[in-house]
Amino acid sequence: MHIRTSFPYETTHDDVRIPLPDGTLLYARVWRPLTPEPVPAILEYLPHRLTDWTAPRDWQRHPWYAGHGYASVRVDVRGHGNSEGVPGDEYSATELADGVEVVNWLAAQPWCDGRVGMFGISWGGFNSLQIAALAPEPLKAVVTVCSTDDRYDNDVHYMGGSVLAVDMHAWAATMLAFVSRPPDPLHVGDAWRDMWLGRLEQVDPFIHTWLDHQTRDAYWRHGSVSEDYGAIDAAVLAVGGWHDPYRDTVLRLVEHLPAERVRGLIGPWSHQYPDRGLPPGPAIGFLQETLRWWDQHLKGVDTGVMREPLLRAYVSDSHPPATVYDTLPGRWVGEPAWPSPNVTTVSYGLQGPAVLVRSPQQTGVDAGRFFPFGNDADLPPDQREEDARSACFEFAVGEETWVLGRPRVRLRVTSEVSRGQVVARLCDVAPDGSSTLVTRGVLNLSARHGRDRAVPWEPGATQEVSFELNGIGHAFPSGHRIRLAVSSAYWPWIWPQPGSQAGFTLEPAGSFLDLPVRAREASSDIAFEEPEQAEPLGVSHPATFDEPRPERLVVRDVAKGEWRLEVDPRYGGTRVYPDGLEFTEDARETYTIDEHDPLSARTRSDWSIRLHRPELAWDVTVRTRSEITCDGTDFHTSNEVVCTDGGEVVFHRTWEKRIPRTAG
Repeated sequence: MHIRTSFPYETTHDDVRIPLPDGTLLYARVWRPLTPEPVPAILEYLPHRLTDWTAPRDWQRHPWYAGHGYASVRVDVRGHGNSEGVPGDEYSATELADGVEVVNWLAAQPWCDGRVGMFGISWGGFNSLQIAALAPEPLKAVVTVCSTDDRYDNDVHYMGGSVLAVDMHAWAATMLAFVSRPPDPLHVGDAWRDMWLGRLEQVDPFIHTWLDHQTRDAYWRHGSVSEDYGAIDAAVLAVGGWHDPYRDTVLRLVEHLPAERVRGLIGPWSHQYPDRGLPPGPAIGFLQETLRWWDQHLKGVDTGVMREPLLRAYVSDSHPPATVYDTLPGRWVGEPAWPSPNVTTVSYGLQGPAVLVRSPQQTGVDAGRFFPFGNDADLPPDQREEDARSACFEFAVGEETWVLGRPRVRLRVTSEVSRGQVVARLCDVAPDGSSTLVTRGVLNLSARHGRDRAVPWEPGATQEVSFELNGIGHAFPSGHRIRLAVSSAYWPWIWPQPGSQAGFTLEPAGSFLDLPVRAREASSDIAFEEPEQAEPLGVSHPATFDEPRPERLVVRDVAKGEWRLEVDPRYGGTRVYPDGLEFTEDARETYTIDEHDPLSARTRSDWSIRLHRPELAWDVTVRTRSEITCDGTDFHTSNEVVCTDGGEVVFHRTWEKRIPRTAG
């Protein structure tokens, strides 16, 4: 990593408040180049608190952009951080309308030349696309990283029509803790407590809404730009990582947006900006790459970025199973179109007699983290134990085979029960027997005719079901085997269906694995500069625990047949900021199931957040507890928030709710 200290422009930064039509003021930080000429503005807009939570990341990139001649602006969403108002649901109509107002406000400032770009990762990448679909006139370009075009089937809530237990729960619990954090008195003064209590009175756990919508209805279609790609007028650079759950969005955007306005980039990365150097690498000079995009579309400079291939993608070499890789070997390839003329579908027919797929309920305990962040235990370990709980079909690799895109399975299934799910994993099996997970996919059997409806299976019927696995770039070497592993359970990623312990029968005759095989090439001229960033903010990280907990711990009670997965998501620990703020987070997630009983599934998440300013005698805590259990007809959710100010409890509320299992 190169730390840049000298730039074409000297810079300054100020904290400002952006007025909205209803009088609400949004808190913003603006980095600007010191020049008398107006410059384009680029906006990052999200709820994650610019004065503390994202501040270290913000200082890596916003000053860098300002030093290259842009007004780089970071804004907190209404009801979050030091912005006024009360928090709402993800990507609400209010959030997006506010974003349009912010874009227009930036364009009208004397230091802005009227042209605006938006960028962001995850939430900020989501709403960049969604605001682009609302087409505010000044918004000319977007860089969206690790984001989605489909809020139902490619987000943290559902996968293949099935409830995502691992992140439906974890993200709802995280957001319950996040929306309960107070404004900072250093930035808003004595009004902080009234603002905080006003927000807390409006809090409702997101899980209630998300579980109320178990098919792809109007709620999920809102904000899903896949509903109308043509609404996006801005130029879009779509970026993802093969170890991020949102990478398929990049493939869909380069397929559906006009080629003169879109480029795609997929590396081997996790849910991180590609310049941060977090595993797996290699990292790239991402800020320089985005500068080419901004200069092209906001300044009219021909940087050559539109002469790059429509999609640049990394094809990883085969690698032994591990939960973390500093760098994955491989090569970059360029595709002139998507679907690519370089990719051909090759079908592999499954062989053998009919097989009963009846996986124990703990199948999936070695799935790894749904959202890898570059931590030591994020990625899936050796899959041999998972494969043993699945029905496996293997295909010898005669000559090296490159796969690029989304594999598909077509399976003939007989089920004796009306509900269930099919899980397919694609693994690279080495001569020593080790099994590396390459990609996977899921289908809720009730969603086989579309994600917008729930159609129960007719018990005893045989049907062909078809679904895609997540996209991947991977090279299977000669002498290895391609393994398709099919299971009827995948906990804790997928919430099990009532009766799913019966499994289903899979008939290999008439069942296929379709692989997108990419033509091999000797070399590629795709290259990137060395990663560089601006000087770091200077946050220190004191030790939080005397003995740090394991990131992922699997506990098996042999006598009871119970499996428990304990997860420390490693979001931040303790941080001390240059302005004196002490910020401490601690979170633990627990996923428990009986290996024979799908109705035994339960999840729990506990959060504790402390914000402390010794010089202001300000010391507040937020503690939350979130739990989900189920029976055959309902989900049962339980949530609690306790907030203290100086040790005094100022807010305490619990929520208990039963939500019918309509499709999940």
